[in-house]
Formats: sequence, C-alpha cells, structure tokens
Amino acid sequence: MNRSCFALLLCAAMLGGCAQPVRQLQPDTALSSNYWSGRMGLQVQDSQQQSFSASFELQGRPEQGTLLVFNPLGSIIARLQWTPAGATLQQGERITESESLPELIKLMTGSDIPVAALFDWLQGKNTAVSGWKADLSNLAEGRLRADRFNPPPEASLRIVLDQGAH
Repeated sequence: MNRSCFALLLCAAMLGGCAQPVRQLQPDTALSSNYWSGRMGLQVQDSQQQSFSASFELQGRPEQGTLLVFNPLGSIIARLQWTPAGATLQQGERITESESLPELIKLMTGSDIPVAALFDWLQGKNTAVSGWKADLSNLAEGRLRADRFNPPPEASLRIVLDQGAH
C-alpha cells in the first residue's frame, strides 16, 4: 500500500473516531423520556486492570430496555435487550440469553453494575447502593461518576452524555 493511500485510510479512521454514531434506537413513545447516549468508561482495579470504554445508546428502564454499544467507527459491537422475561446479549454473531440482566452486563463489561440505580442516577436521583458511591454533581453538564469500593475489586464507572440526549 503506498503512503498516500495509507494516509487517506488513517485520516478516515481518525475522522470516524470523532464522529457520533447515528441514533440507532427508534424512539418508543412509552420510553422516549428514558433515552441517553454518550460515552461510558469502566475501569476495574483488579490484577488485570480491566478497562472498558465505548459509545452507547440506552433506552428504557430497569425492567425493560435496550443498550447499544459502539466501536470508535460507530458500528454496533454489542446489543443488550431485556424484559421481565429475561435478557439477550448479542456480540457479532454470538447471542447469549439469560434470566439475569446483571449476569449479561458482567459478561459484557467485566464488572457488576447496579442497573436500577444507574437509571436513577441518569435521571438525577442519588439512589444509594451498598458498596457504590455515585457523584451526580456534574450531571447538569452531562457527566456522571460512580465508584464501587465493595466488594473488591474496586471499579470506577464514568459516563459523559451527549448534549440534548438526557
């Protein structure tokens, strides 16, 4: 591959990394006020120093919803859907079903995340969760942070919402 072709591909990849994905979730009138998009990062302080960072779209509530996770170029890398009957995680061609939404979230991110509290936090409700401390002080600017200190390993969840998406 010659230099100009490589430079063009590199430039396109960099621009794609800056682009926001086109909204994939179709507004559900019953859930329209429960839609968020942006970037999330999760860092787990274990021996492997696990880290997860991606763009996302989230729509729904703790009982029913959809979470889409995107790579830097805007392609869907994971689709998590749940209802009271169970949850499904699709990653490429691989589909995993479970009665437990938290189990699939742990499979996808490498850590437990308190789903019901997360929805409350995104709505500005500082719901207490054993072992977690949420910082909603910058939510008006679209920033949320929650830290898990118990049980080990410690973890830090950071969310930056797109403007107008919350």
